Formats: sequence, structure tokens, C-alpha cells
Amino acid sequence: MSTLDVTLPTAVAPVASSVRGKAATVEPRWVQYGLIGIALLFLVLFLFIPLFAVFAEALRKGWDAYIAAIVEPDAVSAITLTLLAALISVPLNLVFGVSAAWAVAKFEFRGKNLLITLIDLPFSVSPIISGLIYVLIFGAQGWLGPWLYEHDIKILFALPAIVLATIFVTFPFVARELIPLMQSQGSDEEEAALVLGASGWETFWHVTLPNIKWGLLYGVILCNARAMGEFGAVSVVSGHIRGMTNTIPLHVEILYNEYNFSAAFAVASLLALLALLTLVLKSWIEWQALPSQHAREHGS
Repeated sequence: MSTLDVTLPTAVAPVASSVRGKAATVEPRWVQYGLIGIALLFLVLFLFIPLFAVFAEALRKGWDAYIAAIVEPDAVSAITLTLLAALISVPLNLVFGVSAAWAVAKFEFRGKNLLITLIDLPFSVSPIISGLIYVLIFGAQGWLGPWLYEHDIKILFALPAIVLATIFVTFPFVARELIPLMQSQGSDEEEAALVLGASGWETFWHVTLPNIKWGLLYGVILCNARAMGEFGAVSVVSGHIRGMTNTIPLHVEILYNEYNFSAAFAVASLLALLALLTLVLKSWIEWQALPSQHAREHGS
């Protein structure tokens, strides 16, 4: 057998394999357009039209009515409480998420799978159930209720219960964003830094944090969006005290039940704007993280 007989099939094989791969993945043009059309139809029906309806109804009576609904005292109280609950819960979830992701991704220990399961627990438990758990613990007839009443400590139907409920429903977001990212990165760079004499804090600050900063920011944004938009768990523990324990979603519900539709949609538009801002920040983070991901892939 000549050299040409041996090398020619070897050279042609990758080309033939590539052609077969393309033929297996390229669909007819009508199928592509059909799938794109279905996706666009769903976006129009379930995203664009509802968003348009929210802002159209909010501005139906004009800008003066829109601004009046937002600066109304009960609305201002709801906005303030929502921001305060997010301001407390998001940093706590940030600390927990980074710690949990570090433990899961960098160490092997007994109970690791249990920790991962507990992190995912809020995804599988109804928020209303989590709110009822806090009522069972801190309510007047709950486990700690009589003791709290004797010591004049108010948790349920006050800010502490709202913060606890918000923390419960949002704590997986940062951890779940960081765990796969840190697992894919491995621990070679951290080990090299420790060998070179860096302390644990220096290793985290100068090696780990720069590698996870975009994923961390993305997790914080998602956590904040969920914290400000949470309804079920907060509804159970807040007591619906108007002007005191109502967050933005609860205030929207009250306005809507009172048939004050224009004001309800005006306040709801704040949450819609938050959702749009979250999508914009998500796209920006993914765009910023893409060069570093390519650099890491080419470097490896």
C-alpha cells in the first residue's frame, strides 16, 4: 500500500465527519423560521404584551396620577420597607452564598450532599409554607411566641419576620450561581497562591474573587430582584398592616382589591422596571464575563 493510500483517508475523514455533523444539525429553512416564529410569539404573548399593559394602565390617567400614586404615603412606606428588607437580606445571602460555594467547590467533607440539598430547599418549598413555618415558630401560639411576648420582642408582623422570610426564599441564588462556576475553575490557582506564601484572605481577595466577580454580581442581582418581588412568604408573616408592614407587592394587591387599578399598576410598574433593569444588567454581565471566559479557555 502506498503512502498516498494511507494518508488520503486520514485527511479526508475529519472533513467527512464535519460534513456529516453539519448535515445532522442543519434543519430546513422552514423549520428554522417556524421555531423562531414560535419563540417570538411566546415572547410577545407572555412578555411584551403584559409589560405594555402594565405601563399603559399605569399611565392611563396621566403622569400626574402616576406620580401621585407612587408618592402617596402608604406607597412610600411600602417602597421603603421593600428596600430595607432587600438591603438587609441581600448582603447576608451574599456572605452565605460565597461561604457555601467555597465549601462545596473547594473541599470534600461528610454531609456535602446534604448541604447542597438544603441550599436547593427554597426552590422546592412553596414560599407560603416557609411563611407558615415562621408563624409556627414566632406566632402567639407558636414555639417561641409566649417567651417573645413576655420579653416584649416583636418578630412576627414586623420587619424581622419580613427579613427572615425574604432571606429564606432568596438564599440559594448566590450560592447556586457560584457553585458550578467555582467547581469548573478548580483549585489550582488557590493552591499555587498558598504555596507561594499567601494567606487565606489574600488568596480569596486576589485570586478567587477576581475569578468569580461576574458570577457573584449576577447572583446578587437575581437575589435582589427576588427579594424585592417576593409575595407569598412575606404575605404570611407581614400581617398586611397598611403603611407599616406592606411591601410593594402587598401594596399592589391591596390597591387592586380596592379597584384602584391605576394606582395598583403605577406601583406595579416599579417592579416591572426592576425586572427590565435586571435583564439589562444580566446581559451586561454576560457580555463582560465573555472575554475573561475566552481568555481562561485559551490559557488552559
